[in-house]
Amino acid sequence: MSSMVAIPISREIVHATRMTPEELRRELAIRLFQQGKLSFGKAREMTGMSVWAFQQLLGSQGALVHYDVADYEEDLANLRELGRL
Repeated sequence: MSSMVAIPISREIVHATRMTPEELRRELAIRLFQQGKLSFGKAREMTGMSVWAFQQLLGSQGALVHYDVADYEEDLANLRELGRL
């Protein structure tokens, strides 16, 4: 079971971005993925999106998908942990 961490962001900042909290979370996930700080699986998990929907989101943002053996192994481990493999 994973725990959650809350990151306080004032309503004024959220309002200034003209984004919903969900959009901000997606934006953060995309940027962390692009910087190599999150694997595809973890970034997708952060968004709460399906694999296909997250791939489409990355494509719509012009983000390059870099999926290597380490990402694959992490995804397999996550699937095993969830009992889906």
